[in-house]
Amino acid sequence: MNQIETLVFAMRTSEQDFFGRLGARMAQIRKERGMTQVDLASLLNIKQQALASYEVGRRRLPTSVLPQIAKALGVEVEELLGSKNGNGKRGPTPRLQQQVEQITRLPRAKQRFVSELLETVLHKAAS
Repeated sequence: MNQIETLVFAMRTSEQDFFGRLGARMAQIRKERGMTQVDLASLLNIKQQALASYEVGRRRLPTSVLPQIAKALGVEVEELLGSKNGNGKRGPTPRLQQQVEQITRLPRAKQRFVSELLETVLHKAAS
């Protein structure tokens, strides 16, 4: 078990509410990014079942890992905690932005391939 999975304690009602809202925000942002629970769990090096427990607020999420989760989701910790609205826009992340974020998570060789493909398409469209 890593540090994300180790802290499991009984929660008070106020804590359950907080961790439930935090988990719901995590799930919403993850889905907006086009990520599955398996994708995010892999980035965090935890089991998908543990991530599912965090997203529904069944387990307490250690605050020490919030920066790691925020980075994996491409947001600031404040947005993850609900104290900031991210890019200031309402609604889901535009599809193109989601795709760019997914490309940045690919291995370098695949990023180069996608980049070359885009350059070819854009060059043909310009001529």
